[in-house]
Amino acid sequence: MFDKLVYLDNAASTRLDERVLEAMKPYFLEVYAVATSEFGYSPGIEAKEALEQARETVASALGASSKELIFTSGSTESSNLALKGVAMALGEKKGKHLIVSKIEDFPVLRSAGTLEKQGFRVTYLDVDGDGFVDLDQLRDVLTDETILVSIQHANQEIGTLQAIEEVGRICREKGVLFHTDATHTFARMPLDVSAVPVDLISISAHTIHGPKGIGGLYVRKGTPITKWMDGGFQEFNVRAGLENIPGAAGFAKAMELVTSEENERLRAMRDRLIERVLSEVPHTTLNGHRWKRVPQNANVTFHFVEGESITLHLDMRGFAVSTGSACFSRSLEASHVILGIGGDHERAHGSVRFTFGRYNKMGDVDAAAEAVAEIVKELRAISPLVVETT
Repeated sequence: MFDKLVYLDNAASTRLDERVLEAMKPYFLEVYAVATSEFGYSPGIEAKEALEQARETVASALGASSKELIFTSGSTESSNLALKGVAMALGEKKGKHLIVSKIEDFPVLRSAGTLEKQGFRVTYLDVDGDGFVDLDQLRDVLTDETILVSIQHANQEIGTLQAIEEVGRICREKGVLFHTDATHTFARMPLDVSAVPVDLISISAHTIHGPKGIGGLYVRKGTPITKWMDGGFQEFNVRAGLENIPGAAGFAKAMELVTSEENERLRAMRDRLIERVLSEVPHTTLNGHRWKRVPQNANVTFHFVEGESITLHLDMRGFAVSTGSACFSRSLEASHVILGIGGDHERAHGSVRFTFGRYNKMGDVDAAAEAVAEIVKELRAISPLVVETT
């Protein structure tokens, strides 16, 4: 076993950058008061100023106004707020129809499922073999009663980037609100709300070496949304609860630390792993589009073996990888994403996701590729699924 863990599950969560921790410390130990307006006491005013500075910094990464960003506990809450908040605001005024893709992450899928139980109708869009939404189907299923379309910016498991600019244009033409889950693209891929017609965006700090428990929801000015969590008047009276000022400060710092050079380095590691695994391990399939994918993601099916077995053997050798999204990791069910792109249960159960972060090096990639090749060969030698692997 390696002396040091090689962590390759950065889509689930990332190691906190120490510079982020330093940015957060003052709001735990010094400026720890509840945020108050200019009519409050000095420590509260200072806390409020820190919160609004963080809001402005994070919002600027989307090309948005600070007044359009709601801090939440993470992208799960953000997506719940987007779908349920719009449904509550427009369900009785316009209609009760929503559209989502079949491969959305669980916060969107399960929010949609909850709304179905409350009398809303949900259309689940098909995707092709690379994970792209069928835009013709989207046009066909839009109706006068459609209130919201939710299509992710990039998939949480296979990394495919959706054509959200085109999705947004289609929605805008029909007067329908558009939400995108950008959990895995925020600060990694360009997303400017002045250029992309999107009304709501879910983001989170935990995927960019920021703290857990802090995220955001961009809400374009004028977008109808109803508060669904009772409590105080925080976050423009849209999201109740005591503000997480240390988290907000950490989120802002984490966003500032992401650079284009870092993203290119992640892309190079991604490509190296894909090229080595596909060329050196027989009977493998890349999941998701080869190039139109987030820079940090490589998802591969190793046929004739179980992905869980691969992850366990990699763990024993000092590598941490996963078989799917963080929301899916405790489930033994076949990935709805792999099934959604046309894979069968064998392909779904043989899939492994490798995701890279700031603290990975190219040497980690080569070591992981070599370990995977050895492990798959060993597992196939004893697998009852193998008919011929030469």
